[in-house]
Amino acid sequence: MSLKNCYNFEDFRKLAKKKLPAPIFHYIDGGADDETTLKRNTNSFDDCDLIPNILRSVGEPDLSTTVFGRKIDMPIFLSPTAMQSLYHPDGDKASARAAEKFGTMYSMSTMASFSIEEIANISSGPKLFQLYIHKDKSFTDDLIDRCKRANFDGLCLTVDTLVAGNRERDHRTGFTTPPKFTLESIMNFAIKPGWLFRYFTNKKFELANIKHKTDKGTNITKSVIDYVNEQYDPQMNWEDAEYCIKKWDGPFALKGVMSVEDAKRAVDIGCTAIIISNHGGRQLDGSRTPFDQLKAISDAVGDKVEIILDGGVRRGTHVLKALAAGATACSFGKAFLFSLGAGGQQGVERLLQNMHDEIRRNMILMGCKSVKELDRSKIIYRN
Repeated sequence: MSLKNCYNFEDFRKLAKKKLPAPIFHYIDGGADDETTLKRNTNSFDDCDLIPNILRSVGEPDLSTTVFGRKIDMPIFLSPTAMQSLYHPDGDKASARAAEKFGTMYSMSTMASFSIEEIANISSGPKLFQLYIHKDKSFTDDLIDRCKRANFDGLCLTVDTLVAGNRERDHRTGFTTPPKFTLESIMNFAIKPGWLFRYFTNKKFELANIKHKTDKGTNITKSVIDYVNEQYDPQMNWEDAEYCIKKWDGPFALKGVMSVEDAKRAVDIGCTAIIISNHGGRQLDGSRTPFDQLKAISDAVGDKVEIILDGGVRRGTHVLKALAAGATACSFGKAFLFSLGAGGQQGVERLLQNMHDEIRRNMILMGCKSVKELDRSKIIYRN
Protein backbone atom coordinates (compact mmCIF):
# COMPACT_ATOMS: atom_id res chain seq x y z
CA MET A 1 0.00 0.00 0.00
CA SER A 2 1.15 3.55 -0.80
CA LEU A 3 -0.28 7.05 -0.30
CA LYS A 4 -1.84 7.02 -3.77
CA ASN A 5 -3.94 4.06 -2.63
CA CYS A 6 -5.19 5.84 0.49
CA TYR A 7 -8.78 6.85 -0.12
CA ASN A 8 -10.21 6.93 3.39
CA PHE A 9 -9.45 6.95 7.11
CA GLU A 10 -8.90 3.21 7.33
CA ASP A 11 -6.41 3.25 4.44
CA PHE A 12 -4.27 5.87 6.18
CA ARG A 13 -4.58 3.97 9.46
CA LYS A 14 -3.35 0.73 7.86
CA LEU A 15 -0.39 2.45 6.19
CA ALA A 16 0.56 4.22 9.42
CA LYS A 17 0.41 0.91 11.28
CA LYS A 18 2.94 -0.52 8.81
CA LYS A 19 5.34 2.36 9.37
CA LEU A 20 5.04 3.25 13.06
CA PRO A 21 6.28 1.25 16.06
CA ALA A 22 3.42 -0.32 17.99
CA PRO A 23 3.58 1.99 21.06
CA ILE A 24 3.35 5.10 18.85
CA PHE A 25 0.65 3.73 16.56
CA HIS A 26 -1.50 2.74 19.52
CA TYR A 27 -1.01 6.12 21.19
CA ILE A 28 -2.79 7.65 18.17
CA ASP A 29 -5.30 4.82 17.81
CA GLY A 30 -6.39 4.32 21.40
CA GLY A 31 -8.83 5.80 23.87
CA ALA A 32 -9.68 5.59 27.55
CA ASP A 33 -10.86 2.53 29.50
CA ASP A 34 -13.01 0.29 27.27
CA GLU A 35 -12.81 2.78 24.39
CA THR A 36 -16.61 2.90 24.21
CA THR A 37 -16.70 6.65 23.61
CA LEU A 38 -13.86 6.40 21.10
CA LYS A 39 -15.96 4.08 18.94
CA ARG A 40 -19.18 5.99 19.50
CA ASN A 41 -17.62 9.29 18.36
CA THR A 42 -17.79 8.15 14.75
CA ASN A 43 -20.77 5.82 14.99
CA SER A 44 -22.98 8.64 16.27
CA PHE A 45 -23.03 10.17 12.80
CA ASP A 46 -24.89 7.08 11.60
CA ASP A 47 -27.91 8.09 13.71
CA CYS A 48 -28.52 11.02 11.38
CA ASP A 49 -29.35 10.99 7.66
CA LEU A 50 -28.80 13.61 4.97
CA ILE A 51 -31.73 14.84 2.89
CA PRO A 52 -30.68 16.04 -0.59
CA ASN A 53 -32.53 18.49 -2.79
CA ILE A 54 -32.51 17.95 -6.56
CA LEU A 55 -32.35 20.13 -9.68
CA ARG A 56 -30.70 23.01 -7.84
CA SER A 57 -28.14 24.03 -10.51
CA VAL A 58 -25.39 24.12 -7.89
CA GLY A 59 -22.41 24.74 -10.16
CA GLU A 60 -19.17 25.01 -8.17
CA PRO A 61 -20.11 25.01 -4.47
CA ASP A 62 -18.52 27.40 -1.98
CA LEU A 63 -16.89 25.35 0.78
CA SER A 64 -15.49 28.31 2.71
CA THR A 65 -16.37 29.47 6.20
CA THR A 66 -14.85 31.75 8.85
CA VAL A 67 -13.34 30.62 12.16
CA PHE A 68 -11.29 32.61 14.67
CA GLY A 69 -11.47 35.63 12.40
CA ARG A 70 -9.95 33.88 9.40
CA LYS A 71 -11.63 32.62 6.27
CA ILE A 72 -10.79 28.98 5.53
CA ASP A 73 -11.35 27.33 2.18
CA MET A 74 -13.12 24.28 3.54
CA PRO A 75 -15.06 23.71 6.76
CA ILE A 76 -12.57 21.37 8.42
CA PHE A 77 -9.16 22.00 9.97
CA LEU A 78 -6.42 20.23 11.92
CA SER A 79 -6.99 19.74 15.65
CA PRO A 80 -4.17 20.60 18.07
CA THR A 81 -2.23 17.40 18.75
CA ALA A 82 0.93 16.82 20.76
CA MET A 83 4.35 15.43 19.88
CA GLN A 84 3.86 15.18 16.12
CA SER A 85 7.58 14.53 15.49
CA LEU A 86 7.05 11.04 16.91
CA TYR A 87 4.93 10.25 13.86
CA HIS A 88 7.16 11.96 11.31
CA PRO A 89 10.34 14.05 11.82
CA ASP A 90 8.78 17.09 10.15
CA GLY A 91 5.88 16.93 12.62
CA ASP A 92 4.08 20.24 13.04
CA LYS A 93 5.98 21.79 10.14
CA ALA A 94 4.51 19.21 7.76
CA SER A 95 1.02 19.72 9.18
CA ALA A 96 1.20 23.51 9.07
CA ARG A 97 2.48 23.56 5.49
CA ALA A 98 -0.19 21.11 4.33
CA ALA A 99 -2.94 23.13 6.02
CA GLU A 100 -1.68 26.35 4.45
CA LYS A 101 -1.61 24.73 1.00
CA PHE A 102 -5.28 23.82 1.34
CA GLY A 103 -6.29 27.14 2.81
CA THR A 104 -7.35 25.76 6.16
CA MET A 105 -6.26 26.17 9.76
CA TYR A 106 -3.36 24.50 11.53
CA SER A 107 -3.63 24.18 15.31
CA MET A 108 -0.60 23.93 17.61
CA SER A 109 -0.55 22.11 20.93
CA THR A 110 1.27 23.40 24.01
CA MET A 111 3.09 20.05 23.80
CA ALA A 112 4.14 20.48 20.17
CA SER A 113 7.45 19.21 18.83
CA PHE A 114 8.29 22.55 17.23
CA SER A 115 8.04 26.02 18.72
CA ILE A 116 5.52 28.78 18.18
CA GLU A 117 8.23 30.83 16.48
CA GLU A 118 9.39 28.03 14.17
CA ILE A 119 5.89 27.48 12.82
CA ALA A 120 5.20 31.20 12.46
CA ASN A 121 8.35 31.47 10.33
CA ILE A 122 7.32 28.75 7.87
CA SER A 123 3.58 29.33 7.53
CA SER A 124 1.45 32.40 6.91
CA GLY A 125 -1.76 30.35 6.92
CA PRO A 126 -4.45 30.53 9.62
CA LYS A 127 -3.06 29.36 12.97
CA LEU A 128 -4.65 28.46 16.30
CA PHE A 129 -2.73 27.81 19.52
CA GLN A 130 -4.02 25.44 22.21
CA LEU A 131 -3.24 26.07 25.87
CA TYR A 132 -3.04 23.76 28.84
CA ILE A 133 -2.96 25.34 32.29
CA HIS A 134 0.17 24.12 34.09
CA LYS A 135 0.68 24.36 37.81
CA ASP A 136 3.37 26.95 37.07
CA LYS A 137 1.11 29.78 35.88
CA SER A 138 4.04 31.61 34.27
CA PHE A 139 3.73 29.03 31.47
CA THR A 140 0.38 30.53 30.50
CA ASP A 141 1.55 34.13 30.35
CA ASP A 142 4.67 33.19 28.41
CA LEU A 143 2.76 31.17 25.80
CA ILE A 144 0.10 33.84 25.26
CA ASP A 145 2.71 36.57 24.86
CA ARG A 146 4.67 34.50 22.37
CA CYS A 147 1.52 33.77 20.34
CA LYS A 148 0.79 37.49 20.17
CA ARG A 149 4.27 38.23 18.87
CA ALA A 150 4.00 35.38 16.34
CA ASN A 151 0.63 36.66 15.04
CA PHE A 152 -1.40 33.55 15.75
CA ASP A 153 -5.05 34.10 14.89
CA GLY A 154 -6.71 32.52 17.89
CA LEU A 155 -6.28 30.61 21.12
CA CYS A 156 -8.17 27.72 22.63
CA LEU A 157 -7.94 26.37 26.16
CA THR A 158 -8.35 22.63 26.62
CA VAL A 159 -10.55 22.14 29.68
CA ASP A 160 -11.11 18.36 29.82
CA THR A 161 -7.65 17.25 30.96
CA LEU A 162 -7.46 18.08 34.65
CA VAL A 163 -6.08 14.56 35.02
CA ALA A 164 -5.09 12.08 32.33
CA GLY A 165 -7.64 9.57 31.14
CA ASN A 166 -6.94 5.90 31.76
CA ARG A 167 -5.34 4.97 28.44
CA GLU A 168 -4.73 1.30 29.03
CA ARG A 169 -3.13 0.72 25.64
CA ASP A 170 -0.30 3.05 26.66
CA HIS A 171 0.24 1.04 29.83
CA ARG A 172 0.46 -2.19 27.85
CA THR A 173 2.77 -0.86 25.13
CA GLY A 174 4.97 1.16 27.49
CA PHE A 175 4.51 4.39 25.53
CA THR A 176 6.68 7.21 26.89
CA THR A 177 7.84 10.63 25.72
CA PRO A 178 10.43 10.39 24.34
CA PRO A 179 10.40 6.65 23.54
CA LYS A 180 12.22 4.57 26.12
CA PHE A 181 14.20 1.72 24.62
CA THR A 182 14.12 -1.22 27.02
CA LEU A 183 14.47 -4.97 26.62
CA GLU A 184 10.68 -5.19 26.59
CA SER A 185 10.08 -2.43 24.05
CA ILE A 186 13.08 -2.66 21.74
CA MET A 187 11.53 -5.24 19.41
CA ASN A 188 8.54 -2.99 18.78
CA PHE A 189 10.94 -0.38 17.45
CA ALA A 190 13.48 -2.68 15.82
CA ILE A 191 10.94 -4.08 13.37
CA LYS A 192 10.36 -0.53 12.06
CA PRO A 193 13.89 0.36 10.86
CA GLY A 194 12.66 3.25 8.72
CA TRP A 195 11.13 4.96 11.73
CA LEU A 196 14.26 4.29 13.82
CA PHE A 197 16.54 5.78 11.17
CA ARG A 198 14.45 8.95 10.89
CA TYR A 199 14.15 9.27 14.67
CA PHE A 200 17.90 9.09 15.31
CA THR A 201 19.02 11.16 12.31
CA ASN A 202 16.65 14.12 12.79
CA LYS A 203 16.03 16.76 15.41
CA LYS A 204 16.09 15.43 18.97
CA PHE A 205 12.64 14.95 20.48
CA GLU A 206 11.54 17.83 22.69
CA LEU A 207 8.48 19.72 23.83
CA ALA A 208 9.68 22.85 22.10
CA ASN A 209 7.24 25.36 23.60
CA ILE A 210 8.01 24.57 27.22
CA LYS A 211 11.54 23.16 27.12
CA HIS A 212 12.97 26.28 28.75
CA LYS A 213 10.46 25.93 31.59
CA THR A 214 10.69 22.23 32.41
CA ASP A 215 12.65 19.15 31.43
CA LYS A 216 9.67 16.90 32.13
CA GLY A 217 8.83 14.99 29.00
CA THR A 218 11.96 16.23 27.25
CA ASN A 219 15.06 15.01 29.05
CA ILE A 220 13.28 12.69 31.47
CA THR A 221 11.47 9.70 30.04
CA LYS A 222 7.90 9.92 31.28
CA SER A 223 4.59 8.44 30.30
CA VAL A 224 2.09 10.94 28.96
CA ILE A 225 -0.19 10.09 31.86
CA ASP A 226 2.54 10.87 34.40
CA TYR A 227 3.36 14.16 32.68
CA VAL A 228 -0.26 15.33 32.66
CA ASN A 229 -0.82 14.34 36.28
CA GLU A 230 2.40 16.00 37.46
CA GLN A 231 2.36 19.20 35.41
CA TYR A 232 -1.26 20.19 34.61
CA ASP A 233 -3.26 22.10 37.20
CA PRO A 234 -6.19 19.96 38.43
CA GLN A 235 -7.68 23.06 40.08
CA MET A 236 -8.15 24.94 36.80
CA ASN A 237 -11.45 26.82 36.92
CA TRP A 238 -13.62 29.40 35.14
CA GLU A 239 -11.55 32.25 36.56
CA ASP A 240 -8.45 30.80 34.88
CA ALA A 241 -10.29 30.64 31.57
CA GLU A 242 -11.53 34.21 31.92
CA TYR A 243 -7.99 35.35 32.73
CA CYS A 244 -6.70 33.78 29.50
CA ILE A 245 -9.49 35.37 27.45
CA LYS A 246 -8.73 38.84 28.77
CA LYS A 247 -4.96 38.48 28.43
CA TRP A 248 -5.25 37.22 24.85
CA ASP A 249 -7.90 39.78 23.84
CA GLY A 250 -8.76 38.09 20.55
CA PRO A 251 -10.65 35.11 19.12
CA PHE A 252 -10.77 32.49 21.88
CA ALA A 253 -12.41 29.08 22.41
CA LEU A 254 -12.81 26.56 25.18
CA LYS A 255 -12.00 23.08 23.88
CA GLY A 256 -13.84 20.29 25.65
CA VAL A 257 -17.27 21.87 26.08
CA MET A 258 -19.88 19.10 26.22
CA SER A 259 -22.89 20.52 28.06
CA VAL A 260 -25.38 23.26 27.27
CA GLU A 261 -24.73 24.80 30.68
CA ASP A 262 -20.99 25.09 30.01
CA ALA A 263 -21.58 26.41 26.51
CA LYS A 264 -23.73 29.22 27.91
CA ARG A 265 -21.14 30.08 30.53
CA ALA A 266 -18.40 30.13 27.87
CA VAL A 267 -20.41 32.80 26.07
CA ASP A 268 -20.85 34.75 29.32
CA ILE A 269 -17.10 34.95 30.01
CA GLY A 270 -16.33 36.19 26.51
CA CYS A 271 -15.49 33.19 24.33
CA THR A 272 -15.93 33.82 20.62
CA ALA A 273 -16.02 30.07 19.90
CA ILE A 274 -16.47 26.73 21.60
CA ILE A 275 -15.03 23.40 20.55
CA ILE A 276 -17.40 20.55 21.34
CA SER A 277 -14.99 17.71 22.13
CA ASN A 278 -14.42 14.74 24.41
CA HIS A 279 -10.70 14.64 23.59
CA GLY A 280 -11.15 11.92 20.99
CA GLY A 281 -12.56 9.49 23.57
CA ARG A 282 -9.26 9.63 25.46
CA GLN A 283 -10.51 11.10 28.75
CA LEU A 284 -13.95 10.24 30.19
CA ASP A 285 -15.06 6.93 28.69
CA GLY A 286 -18.82 6.52 28.59
CA SER A 287 -19.41 10.20 27.94
CA ARG A 288 -21.63 11.64 25.23
CA THR A 289 -20.13 12.26 21.84
CA PRO A 290 -19.69 15.69 20.26
CA PHE A 291 -22.23 14.97 17.52
CA ASP A 292 -24.74 13.73 20.11
CA GLN A 293 -24.50 17.09 21.89
CA LEU A 294 -24.19 19.38 18.90
CA LYS A 295 -27.87 20.04 18.23
CA ALA A 296 -28.72 20.99 21.81
CA ILE A 297 -25.66 23.24 22.18
CA SER A 298 -26.32 24.88 18.83
CA ASP A 299 -29.92 25.58 19.80
CA ALA A 300 -28.70 27.24 23.00
CA VAL A 301 -25.77 29.38 21.80
CA GLY A 302 -25.43 28.95 18.04
CA ASP A 303 -26.31 32.57 17.35
CA LYS A 304 -23.70 33.84 19.82
CA VAL A 305 -20.48 31.87 19.13
CA GLU A 306 -18.73 29.85 16.49
CA ILE A 307 -19.19 26.14 17.15
CA ILE A 308 -16.46 23.70 16.20
CA LEU A 309 -17.24 19.98 16.28
CA ASP A 310 -14.17 17.92 17.16
CA GLY A 311 -14.32 14.14 17.40
CA GLY A 312 -15.03 11.15 15.20
CA VAL A 313 -14.90 12.99 11.87
CA ARG A 314 -13.71 10.63 9.16
CA ARG A 315 -15.79 11.47 6.09
CA GLY A 316 -16.97 14.50 4.18
CA THR A 317 -20.53 13.47 4.95
CA HIS A 318 -19.73 13.72 8.66
CA VAL A 319 -18.77 17.34 8.09
CA LEU A 320 -22.01 18.03 6.19
CA LYS A 321 -24.09 16.50 8.98
CA ALA A 322 -22.26 18.56 11.60
CA LEU A 323 -22.75 21.81 9.70
CA ALA A 324 -26.42 21.05 9.14
CA ALA A 325 -26.83 20.38 12.86
CA GLY A 326 -25.34 23.76 13.74
CA ALA A 327 -21.54 23.63 13.60
CA THR A 328 -19.52 26.40 11.99
CA ALA A 329 -16.76 23.95 11.09
CA CYS A 330 -15.19 20.66 12.17
CA SER A 331 -11.72 19.67 13.25
CA PHE A 332 -10.05 16.28 13.38
CA GLY A 333 -6.99 14.68 14.96
CA LYS A 334 -6.61 10.94 14.49
CA ALA A 335 -7.16 11.08 10.73
CA PHE A 336 -4.41 13.56 10.03
CA LEU A 337 -2.00 11.97 12.52
CA PHE A 338 -2.34 8.66 10.71
CA SER A 339 -1.78 10.44 7.40
CA LEU A 340 1.25 12.22 8.88
CA GLY A 341 2.67 8.89 10.06
CA ALA A 342 1.88 7.33 6.70
CA GLY A 343 3.62 9.95 4.58
CA GLY A 344 4.60 13.20 6.27
CA GLN A 345 3.44 16.39 4.58
CA GLN A 346 2.43 14.49 1.45
CA GLY A 347 0.26 12.23 3.58
CA VAL A 348 -1.55 15.15 5.22
CA GLU A 349 -2.01 16.79 1.83
CA ARG A 350 -3.46 13.58 0.44
CA LEU A 351 -5.92 13.41 3.35
CA LEU A 352 -6.96 17.05 2.98
CA GLN A 353 -7.44 16.60 -0.76
CA ASN A 354 -9.63 13.57 -0.11
CA MET A 355 -11.71 15.49 2.43
CA HIS A 356 -12.02 18.52 0.15
CA ASP A 357 -13.18 16.32 -2.72
CA GLU A 358 -15.68 14.46 -0.53
CA ILE A 359 -17.18 17.65 0.88
CA ARG A 360 -17.40 19.27 -2.57
CA ARG A 361 -18.88 16.19 -4.25
CA ASN A 362 -21.43 15.59 -1.53
CA MET A 363 -22.49 19.25 -1.41
CA ILE A 364 -23.27 18.98 -5.12
CA LEU A 365 -25.22 15.78 -4.48
CA MET A 366 -27.06 17.55 -1.64
CA GLY A 367 -27.98 20.45 -3.91
CA CYS A 368 -26.12 22.98 -1.74
CA LYS A 369 -24.35 25.93 -3.32
CA SER A 370 -22.57 26.93 -0.12
CA VAL A 371 -22.05 25.65 3.41
CA LYS A 372 -24.53 28.30 4.56
CA GLU A 373 -27.30 26.25 2.95
CA LEU A 374 -26.57 23.30 5.23
CA ASP A 375 -29.23 23.64 7.90
CA ARG A 376 -31.67 21.45 9.84
CA SER A 377 -33.81 20.96 6.75
CA LYS A 378 -30.96 18.90 5.30
CA ILE A 379 -30.86 16.26 8.04
CA ILE A 380 -33.18 14.00 10.00
CA TYR A 381 -32.36 12.08 13.18
CA ARG A 382 -33.46 8.48 13.19
CA ASN A 383 -34.60 8.66 16.79
